[in-house]
Amino acid sequence: MNPIDRFVHFFSPEAGERRMRARVRAEAVMNYDAATKGRRAYGWKAPSTSADAAAFGNRKRLRQLSRDMVRNRAFAARAQMVVRANVVGTGIVPTVKARGRNEQATLEDLLSRHLLTPNIDAGGEYDLYEMQDLVMAGVFTDGEVLLRRRHRNLRRDPWLPMPFQVEILEPDYLDERVQSWGKNIVVEGVEYGPTGAIEAYHLFDEHPGGVQNRRNLQSRRVHWSDVIHIRRFDRPGQLRGVPWLAPVMMTLGELSDYQEAQILKQRMASLMAVVIEWTDDAQRPATPGKGLEDLQPGAVVNLPSGAKPNFTSPPSVDGYPDFMRIGLQTVAVGLGITYESLSSDLKNVNFSSARMGRTEMDRLVAMWRRGLMIAQFGGGIARWFNEALPLMGHVGLSAEFGWTPPRRILVDPTKEVPAMIAEVEAGITSRQRTQRELGYDPAVIQREREEDRAADAKAGLSPAVAKAPAAGSEQPKDKENGDDDEEGL
Repeated sequence: MNPIDRFVHFFSPEAGERRMRARVRAEAVMNYDAATKGRRAYGWKAPSTSADAAAFGNRKRLRQLSRDMVRNRAFAARAQMVVRANVVGTGIVPTVKARGRNEQATLEDLLSRHLLTPNIDAGGEYDLYEMQDLVMAGVFTDGEVLLRRRHRNLRRDPWLPMPFQVEILEPDYLDERVQSWGKNIVVEGVEYGPTGAIEAYHLFDEHPGGVQNRRNLQSRRVHWSDVIHIRRFDRPGQLRGVPWLAPVMMTLGELSDYQEAQILKQRMASLMAVVIEWTDDAQRPATPGKGLEDLQPGAVVNLPSGAKPNFTSPPSVDGYPDFMRIGLQTVAVGLGITYESLSSDLKNVNFSSARMGRTEMDRLVAMWRRGLMIAQFGGGIARWFNEALPLMGHVGLSAEFGWTPPRRILVDPTKEVPAMIAEVEAGITSRQRTQRELGYDPAVIQREREEDRAADAKAGLSPAVAKAPAAGSEQPKDKENGDDDEEGL
């Protein structure tokens, strides 16, 4: 019994007995080994912080470390490339849909002249696809990216098709000095309303880490409707992002240090060092090791009397490939990508193992693309696009946006394409859905096919029709041994 139990038992033995029985029952029911605070769980950290409070005060440090790793650690840079290439690739293609043909033509014209050109960028450098790539890179490295809408007056900027542009901002622009705005609290530059929703952002006019700021750093309050805040949500109630390298940052750093140490050992192993041993009565010349510093194959070097050369035994490098493989597998698992894509090691990969790994990774890529680039980035751009239409005189006109992901690279087209055809013919899926999954726009394909038929008819040609493989036709089979390189990728 603890002191409180003894105190209660002294004045009321019945109540003390009930407390003891309740404690015994609780210990019997709540038998989770992971909840123990004993020796096995020593050093475990389990704070009861909220999703955003868990990284409070540490986001800036995490961003700086993450950026340094992407700059100087090869596998961190490779991981960012893999995520960017798979989520965005050549770009998630936007399409617009309207009620009438004239409205459709108007929307497509604005889309092609504004969003798909550098007119969309406040700096005049990026089109929509390049923005997608930069945003995904920033979300991976920094955990979050801000897009700020810059309103434009078409009288002063008549060359712009639409009265707004977009500026990509790193989270460094958030002014952490602001603590409140009226009755709203401001945490790390983000203003929250009474319900806990984000109401505004306090943003610097310039990047605080610029080489040379043109003026004193000042921030201004920007309403949430003029900002698209893109980040990955991992917990309920989370409103801020964390760098994706955070769970594997320690492992990546240690792997890099280990790799540098092994490279140093290899350099030492490639050196042939000689230690000259002298007898006690030998007369040492002024240059006792002359000729050994330029030792070459077939060289003959004369040593003075009493000098004996001893060649050193360089250290060997053992276990390096296995250690690096296991470490990189851990990093790949923590990031949600395959080991093969991270390391470019395709030694033991065949069709079955490659497809299984890609299937798991493709699910995560689809989640990231849907949650980050379509729902947040695409949804925000579509909202700004529609809000600009009435300002241009298109009252009552609105665009319904669709987004087609980039083409998915097939592991083995000879096996996967017939399977897709069979699913469409069996009615399991539609042709449009399959085309979109492959990264094609069904409307564009239909229009191009009509143009091809018209061109063939005008030239008097009979268009060739591809036939699906006959049912039951043999396909190359994987060998039982998955280590066969020739059957791999």
